[in-house]
Amino acid sequence: MSFSNMNIGVKLAIGFALAIAIQLAMSLTGISRLSHNAGLTDRLISDRYLKVQLTNEMRSYSNRSAQALRNAMLAPDKISSDGFLASMAEADKAGAAAAEKLQKVLVLDEAKKLFADETQAFEAFRVKRDEVLKLLKDGDQDSAVQTLFKQAIPLQNAYFGKLDAILAQQNKLMTEDGEEATKSASNATMLMVGLLVLATLLSIVAGYLITRSVTGPLLQAVEVAETVAQGDLTADIDTSRQDETGRLLHALKDMVASLKTTVGSVRASTDTINTAAAEIAAGNLDLSRRTEQQAASLEETASSMEELTSTVRQNADNARQANQLVVSAASHASEGGQVVGEVVDTMGGIKASSARMADIISVIDGIAFQTNILALNAAVEAARAGEQGRGFAVVASEVRNLAQRSAAAAKEIKELIDDSIAKVDAGGALVDRAGATMQQIVASVQQVADIMNEITSASQEQSSGIEQVNTAIVEMDNATQQNAALVEQAAAAARSMQEQSERLVEAVAVFRMEGSAGAYAAARAPAASTSTAVSVPVRATVPPLRAARGTASGSGGRNAASPTRRPAAASKEAAARDAVAEDIVEAQVADTPSVSTAAARSRASAAGAGGRASAARSASAKPAPAPARATPPGDDWEEF
Repeated sequence: MSFSNMNIGVKLAIGFALAIAIQLAMSLTGISRLSHNAGLTDRLISDRYLKVQLTNEMRSYSNRSAQALRNAMLAPDKISSDGFLASMAEADKAGAAAAEKLQKVLVLDEAKKLFADETQAFEAFRVKRDEVLKLLKDGDQDSAVQTLFKQAIPLQNAYFGKLDAILAQQNKLMTEDGEEATKSASNATMLMVGLLVLATLLSIVAGYLITRSVTGPLLQAVEVAETVAQGDLTADIDTSRQDETGRLLHALKDMVASLKTTVGSVRASTDTINTAAAEIAAGNLDLSRRTEQQAASLEETASSMEELTSTVRQNADNARQANQLVVSAASHASEGGQVVGEVVDTMGGIKASSARMADIISVIDGIAFQTNILALNAAVEAARAGEQGRGFAVVASEVRNLAQRSAAAAKEIKELIDDSIAKVDAGGALVDRAGATMQQIVASVQQVADIMNEITSASQEQSSGIEQVNTAIVEMDNATQQNAALVEQAAAAARSMQEQSERLVEAVAVFRMEGSAGAYAAARAPAASTSTAVSVPVRATVPPLRAARGTASGSGGRNAASPTRRPAAASKEAAARDAVAEDIVEAQVADTPSVSTAAARSRASAAGAGGRASAARSASAKPAPAPARATPPGDDWEEF
């Protein structure tokens, strides 16, 4: 195993082991040299110096003994001479004790030989000195002096020479021990310095290798984390190392791979949602156009009914023109039946479109649910990544919030479409009733030609039937206007959902992955073109039904017969239309919460004011264009 693949603990253990081994070597070397020098010092003091001291004591006692002998020979009387002789005996005794101690501590053969020579020389000197003492005790002082100077003193000098030889040998040994101690101390110093230099170099090398093996991968991990934090998922991570830092880099590589998979899934989901929102907007545009056609048909029907009402009233006033009026009424009744049939067909088409929109909304709801599941999985993966995944956890939470908001918008659109289907069914029932009424009118007109005497009662019945038809048409008009308002609300909700999907796309746009530029740009191109095609606001311009009726019935003073055509009521109704139009325009350019609020206000206005929704749609015929997508800095899709 190479050094770079070792665990950090093993590397540190090796470095500390080298330092401890060198420290132990230095300590043992120092202790050994100090012990050796202590032995030399102890030998100098307790052995060499002791021998020199004992040799000097022997020489000193010998000098004292010779001095006492000379003093005894020069003493004026016997008493003084005996005193000096006693001092000489004490000096001899002390010298013998020192010689005995010196003999015990001598170890070397050369020293023992020198001591034997010294003992032999001392014995020769002592024999001559005893002769001198004997001559001195016998009173022959001249012979004693002659023997002392001619025989004893030369022997004493020879004895001193032997002592000097012993001193020279011990001094030589002391000098050698001193030189050895000095050399040993110098060698110990050099060895300690060498070990210190070696320890320093090894520590520097080990510290450099360990530091580089730890900080290098950590710096690479920091660089990778910073790159991922900036949204770049193309970083190449080296995972060849087998230590703890290598495992860290391998974990980062797995995290980046998982993040790539998650971002790719989110991108695919956002494109699907964007395309679905564009299709819904296109469907709403088609529904709006059909609603306009239905409103036009209702206008034609209302005009025909107004003419029929005028004919019936004129027949009641002028029976002479009954035949002409009957013919005219029959003609108009036939036309009304055809219009009612067209209305029935149109209502069926609206119902089919509403069912299709409900299916599309179900698909959107499923997509939002799948996006929410993906966001939950991304949040789980971010939680597993710990501190490194905190930034991605925020993105996953934002994706989940957008998916929930998309699901809520789809649910609201579904409710609106269900309501629209119910109202279309009600309109179909009213159209059926209108058809039955038109058939009764035709039958009544035919009966007028046969029984002129009952023209008054027949005209009365016709007038009553026409009033019922007018009421049914007004209700159909209200339902149509409400459907138009619901269509605009659905269009606004679809545009808002499309904007939210674009924001979701922008949220994941910060991530860059290799090899995804061409495919992802091609995938977004159809959705972008579709979004551009349906970004034009839905127009639901419906001609004011009541105003048309007023125009149609203005001749003959018959306009006053309808209480809903008074000028004061018309002005109030126009003001209400303007207010509702402003709410719808605001809903078209606001975010999702504002759209929901505007939708609620529009439904309330449609339920409470009836035909006012038509005026609101007319007033919002030219709404403000949908806001363009704000491109954030660095949002370059071609980089993917």
